[in-house]
Amino acid sequence: MEAELTKERARLRRFLSDQDLRDRGITFSKVHRNRLIKAGKFPRPVKMGFGPNARNSWPEAEIDAYQQACADARDKPADTAA
Repeated sequence: MEAELTKERARLRRFLSDQDLRDRGITFSKVHRNRLIKAGKFPRPVKMGFGPNARNSWPEAEIDAYQQACADARDKPADTAA
């Protein structure tokens, strides 16, 4: 049980780069991703570093939740309002 909690804590602290997102199949352009972020449809990044060299990173847990929400929306029956 403790090992599972430790593994979960590590996953919650892990951050993903742009390349990590692409490796997970999230291949949006930066422009499109920024539109989704502004619309509240994609997790906001965390700035890692300071100044012009700061990199955007995303908490792995938030990306996992985003991908699960996409899969759940796919599996949800479509509204039949006609």
